[in-house]
Amino acid sequence: MIFKSLASSSRGNCYLIQDGISSLLLECGIKLSKIRQAINLNEIDGCLITHEHKDHSGYAKEIIKYTGVYASKGTLSKTDVSPYEYRTTEIKSGKPFKINTFTIVPFETEHDAEEPLGYLIKSSATDKKLLFATDTYYIKNQFKGLNIIAVECNYASDILKANVDAGRIPKVVARRLFESHFELENVKKFLMAQDLSTVEAIYLLHLSDGNSDAKRFKKEIMELTGKIVYVCES
Repeated sequence: MIFKSLASSSRGNCYLIQDGISSLLLECGIKLSKIRQAINLNEIDGCLITHEHKDHSGYAKEIIKYTGVYASKGTLSKTDVSPYEYRTTEIKSGKPFKINTFTIVPFETEHDAEEPLGYLIKSSATDKKLLFATDTYYIKNQFKGLNIIAVECNYASDILKANVDAGRIPKVVARRLFESHFELENVKKFLMAQDLSTVEAIYLLHLSDGNSDAKRFKKEIMELTGKIVYVCES
């Protein structure tokens, strides 16, 4: 299974999964012209959206012209596509569904959004399993048999505190990060609560522009897990 980041930041998010037969987009927060640089839009079998914020769902109206859009009822109610529109599918946490060779199990995440979801995705073509979770400060689930983990690692609390103390970040912005995004130490706790025995690679997503350190995050997660770690940056 191939996982590729097309964009990963507060300016826009979009990721591509392929197993040699099927192709899925995760998020559609970037212009279609950029997606076209990675794949023919007519070859996409579906687009999963985690939540309604524009950096994740902003181009749903455009992508739905080419492929189906899958999201929770809460997410669809807050986007510019109707839940009853052609090629729109409402999905629910804990209810598996299939898109060609992919079986997807949505699960609840914690974010300041209407009904955010993460996705556990398995390919029948490769028998590989991928976990995707972004824009969340906590994940209660434990997963087994994972091969790829793609998870948000937005900020480090010490960097954020230094920015607040220096007046570079307003306290209200810092509070939102604490209440809606995955912090480095919490990502570590999440990873160590999982069965990592079959994990081949970990991708760190959606790093904050001013409150993260890509080299540090990669180093610390690699040392903790013993796995190959990639940092997805725009």
